[in-house]
Amino acid sequence: MIQVVLPKNLQILAGVGRTVEVDVSGPVTQRTVLDALEARHPALLGTMRDHVSKKRRPMIRFFACEEDLSDESLDAPLPEEVAAGKEPLLIIGAIAGGRREPAATSRA
Repeated sequence: MIQVVLPKNLQILAGVGRTVEVDVSGPVTQRTVLDALEARHPALLGTMRDHVSKKRRPMIRFFACEEDLSDESLDAPLPEEVAAGKEPLLIIGAIAGGRREPAATSRA
């Protein structure tokens, strides 16, 4: 079983806890894990990757074994520790923002 750790917003959407286990037959890749996750929790379809291209959504990142795998090929094998169920695949929602300028005040 592959362990997948989800961010809070996806936990709520899927109605699950922080860690979800999925069964993957064949090679353990981002694609096969996400396919299994979306099959088991259809509410997650389209939240982590585009419906058509299957590419990762810009504000979603994938980590395993302290490595950022977000830009790896979807079909690249995940680390052996993930495939063996010893380490989870972490799905993280990126945080965007910037410096907020104070509101301008007018003096009359």
